[in-house]
Amino acid sequence: MNPFDFITAINQSKENLMVGSDNDELAEKVYDPFIVNRGLSFFADTILYANEMNRLCLLDKKPQFSYLLNSVRPRKRWSKWLKKEKIEEVDIISEYFGYSKSKSKDIIKLLTDEQIKTIKSKLEKGGPTTKEKKNER
Repeated sequence: MNPFDFITAINQSKENLMVGSDNDELAEKVYDPFIVNRGLSFFADTILYANEMNRLCLLDKKPQFSYLLNSVRPRKRWSKWLKKEKIEEVDIISEYFGYSKSKSKDIIKLLTDEQIKTIKSKLEKGGPTTKEKKNER
């Protein structure tokens, strides 16, 4: 059982996974309120329920799950999880100039593609490739 099973139970099946399962204590340990609340926060009709559980974070896991299970209306909800984008150029600029990531994001708007290529070529590390070695002989 994983945290996404709890999100599916809250959104669609309305099956209480913490009561009547093979091991109720294990089910309660696997329940991760942060992941469940984050999964529910992507939707306009469930964000307030997730916020309420974030506000009452000291509440035990079982009552949190019961509240969400009985409060959220059943509906198919699916979205991709948001992940932090990693921009290669930002890393290159921060390494070259010694700036922080946030400052590099601002600087990248000022540089042209040709300038970024020049910076990238200056930061290349390592020796010659095997093709270059064969050409030298």
